[in-house]
Amino acid sequence: MENTTFDNQAMTQTAESQAKITPSMAVDMLKEGNARFMNGNMLKRDLHSQIGQTATGQFPFASVVSCIDSRIPTEVIFDQGIGDIFNARIAGNFVNDDILGSLEFACKLAKSKVIVVMGHTSCGAVKGACDHAELGKLTQMLDKIMPAVNAIETPEGEDRSSKNLDFVNSVAEKNVELTIDNIKADSEVLNAMYENGEIDIVGAMYDVKTGRVKFL
Repeated sequence: MENTTFDNQAMTQTAESQAKITPSMAVDMLKEGNARFMNGNMLKRDLHSQIGQTATGQFPFASVVSCIDSRIPTEVIFDQGIGDIFNARIAGNFVNDDILGSLEFACKLAKSKVIVVMGHTSCGAVKGACDHAELGKLTQMLDKIMPAVNAIETPEGEDRSSKNLDFVNSVAEKNVELTIDNIKADSEVLNAMYENGEIDIVGAMYDVKTGRVKFL
């Protein structure tokens, strides 16, 4: 893979560096970052210095929609620093109008080059949807994941509950796919940018056992 991280040195994104990044480069930068994380070769960063460098402006190259799960600190698993990526985190990593508006800001106004919708294995929100859990506001939130649950076909008699992790993980991956479809269908702004090649919209799955991100 071609090195897209500017000589593999930790840096704070600027308007100039961000402008040079294409959507495909942005995806490669995230892949390279996860590889560094997996190999224990994370870049050295002066985070306190980055606070000052980003105080007057931010130029993130990527936007990630992921679950609130505490095991998935997005900047860490992609080996990125302050000012590198936008994060929208919600249990079940789905989108609604507020998240879509946030992504429109991130891409159209702040010039982010890729949207990554990232699910993960053993997702508690997906397990809750599989089990038809009901609890306060959680009930209506889990309803957002039910299209993915219903889309996964299983042999007659196979367990479709949270006890079947293969089923859970299949639902989580389908949920990523459907969320990408929803982004394109429900945001004219983002879909136009995607169709024009200004941004990419990709799916990914994080393995909580290994730390590896698989791009779909």
